[in-house]
Amino acid sequence: MPRARRGAYNPDVTQSNIQSTICVSGWTATVRPPTSYTNPLKAQGVIDYGYADTNLADYEEDHLVPLELGGAPRATGNLWPEPYSGSQTAHSKDGVETKLKNAVCAGTITLSAARSAIKTNWTTALQVTGIG
Repeated sequence: MPRARRGAYNPDVTQSNIQSTICVSGWTATVRPPTSYTNPLKAQGVIDYGYADTNLADYEEDHLVPLELGGAPRATGNLWPEPYSGSQTAHSKDGVETKLKNAVCAGTITLSAARSAIKTNWTTALQVTGIG
């Protein structure tokens, strides 16, 4: 049975401190878990999700609530193997994450609104928040 993708938040990231956390260039590198932590999760997730393609290089162990929006770095309920191929890819989600973070840092939307939208359905998050 696959891990449930519930999403999880980093308690160290709040609306009041975004200018010193997520809005700082390079901040995610300070909290990103090492591949020694994520690769075993990815390998197990590919099995658990029953993906026909078992080449781990074809997946990103992704955060449902991205680190760019203060997602919990190591919460297994916030991580899953996201394919690089198909109609909804890891690369597509990366663009959504960046647009949401930029809007949060510009004050266009709140951190809470961005987190909620991407956690609910990342493919509609830009429309839901009015960004795209």
